[in-house]
Amino acid sequence: MNGQASAIRSLFLDGPAGRLEAVLNAGTADAAYAAVVCHPHPLYGGTLHNKVVFHTMKALNGFGFPVLRFNFRGTGLSQGEHGHGIGELDDVRTALDWADHEFQLPLIFAGFSFGAAVGLHAACPDGRVKAAIGLGLPVAPIDDRTYDFSFLASCSKPKLFVSGDRDQFGTPAQLKALVRTVSEPKKMILIPGGDHFFEGRLREMREAIEQWVGETVNF
Repeated sequence: MNGQASAIRSLFLDGPAGRLEAVLNAGTADAAYAAVVCHPHPLYGGTLHNKVVFHTMKALNGFGFPVLRFNFRGTGLSQGEHGHGIGELDDVRTALDWADHEFQLPLIFAGFSFGAAVGLHAACPDGRVKAAIGLGLPVAPIDDRTYDFSFLASCSKPKLFVSGDRDQFGTPAQLKALVRTVSEPKKMILIPGGDHFFEGRLREMREAIEQWVGETVNF
């Protein structure tokens, strides 16, 4: 990791439901990858400024990668209305397209909670995405939200799953059961004492990402 601070740029992406508010943390001139990070459920307060999303960005940006965060449709200054996880798939594709066009580098995807559930669905079949990270994967939502993770069985790119062992949206046993169905290569890390938002455990979450990227991603 180079540990260099990066310039921050605010911008808008041209999405299918209107412009999407975004923030880019610039990378180094010799960056090997670019990254896109997605935020948790917008109807429950999720935005690109979420703490988990911010710390994930810092972990990836620490390798010199430019990192794009954006607000899903209807969130913050992003136009459109919440798409119940369907429209948001196109938002993720828009962000991946922008990062690919802007940097012409292989991509790393990371998402937290809703952002992981939706974003992985878009990132896994995308050949430009070389590695994917799911944080706080909502394997057992406590309300009427449901997510289909069957696509992970055929997602053959390197994948990291990080959750707290006290996650309210999926017990360790439930997450382990899901990860068993996921194709290799894969790694699952449980953060001791961590809840869904990694409250008080953000440093450990960030270090888990940094270690995995350092070990897994070819520079």
